[in-house]
Amino acid sequence: MNFILYAVPFFFVLIAVELLVDRWRGVSHYRLADAINSLSTGVLSTTTGLLTKGVGLVTYAFAVEHLAVIQLAADQAWVWVFAFVFYDFCYYWLHRLGHERNILWAAHSVHHQSEDYNLSTALRQTSTGFVLSWIFYLPLAVLGVPLVVFVSVAALNLLYQFWVHTQHIPKLGWLEWCFVTPSNHRAHHAQNPLYMDRNYGGVFIIWDRLFGTFQEEDDNEPVIFGVTTPLASWNPLWANLQFYAQLWADARRAERGWDKLRIWFMPTGWRPADVAARFPLNKPDLSQFRKFEVPLDGHQQWYVALQFCVYIALGSYLMNLENSLPVAALVLGWGTVALGLFVLGVALENRPWALRLELLRLASNLPLVWLAPLVGLWSASSVAWLGLLSYSLLSGIGLYCCRKRLTRLAS
Repeated sequence: MNFILYAVPFFFVLIAVELLVDRWRGVSHYRLADAINSLSTGVLSTTTGLLTKGVGLVTYAFAVEHLAVIQLAADQAWVWVFAFVFYDFCYYWLHRLGHERNILWAAHSVHHQSEDYNLSTALRQTSTGFVLSWIFYLPLAVLGVPLVVFVSVAALNLLYQFWVHTQHIPKLGWLEWCFVTPSNHRAHHAQNPLYMDRNYGGVFIIWDRLFGTFQEEDDNEPVIFGVTTPLASWNPLWANLQFYAQLWADARRAERGWDKLRIWFMPTGWRPADVAARFPLNKPDLSQFRKFEVPLDGHQQWYVALQFCVYIALGSYLMNLENSLPVAALVLGWGTVALGLFVLGVALENRPWALRLELLRLASNLPLVWLAPLVGLWSASSVAWLGLLSYSLLSGIGLYCCRKRLTRLAS
């Protein structure tokens, strides 16, 4: 069962509830651009996953068939309990090494880039984690956990992690000793030296207590969310590429061939000595910390937010029909989502070329509606063309309302 698909509506309902609680308590844990950026990385991750999840599923299925030392039965309750707990143990090590090794941090850092902390942050996920993450779950296959059980407990583990991304729930007494809670997960998302690289569990915090990586949230040390090398962007594509780009640049600049290779697998933050000397990275002073922000007027914010809803709908459509859509349709859908989210990220950053790129995005909908039936993304119909006409008209009205601001930026 696709638990994530059914949970998506509840995610957005709970985000709306958290926004109301923010207003009721007179706090502001959300910023529009940051929330859209977090949700954009989530949509991009989900649609990318439709094309890449086979990497993990195929390797797991092969391992459970050929490497399992025993075969466990999916109809036994204890197998599900064992798999759920052991999956979290494997997740702990994936998560921990995701903070401790450059190549893994390049994928995982996406989840930590937000300088806000709210339920939208939970949906901020990587699009490149599939490359290596499957390795850490092979022990479940070796122990004979059936594929259907593995997929189910993986989804349940991910669903549990949603609710801990909030600032509205305080410490929860004895639960803090056993389970990952909002308090100890807030500490995990901090860039303060006290909290960095702590609290890796997905469901159970007991692994951190056993292996010495637990840190309690300290009332005397307020959490500063984010990463020590700020993303300073609202673009979900750059969010996924930022640290890879830094590693590639350092590898290219390194004089020794050995350094060019090992930088990818060294502890997080390690750089060749010659590169660090010639290209130092200045870490921001947390005492002077300011969140990344780009001024946007109300019309621009509404325009981007409403356009973003289109890509949420398209992403949900792809998730709902993934098993019946051909690969070509999924590729076209992914490309449409990636292009759209990139352009909206440019708009949120008020780039001088945002208007021209937005016009190009809207124009690309014409070949999309023509091409989609050819690859099986949806059937040819007058409804699609009518929808395109209506969408283009409404978008034109929105652009007209933003014209003064965008015209000034484009000039």
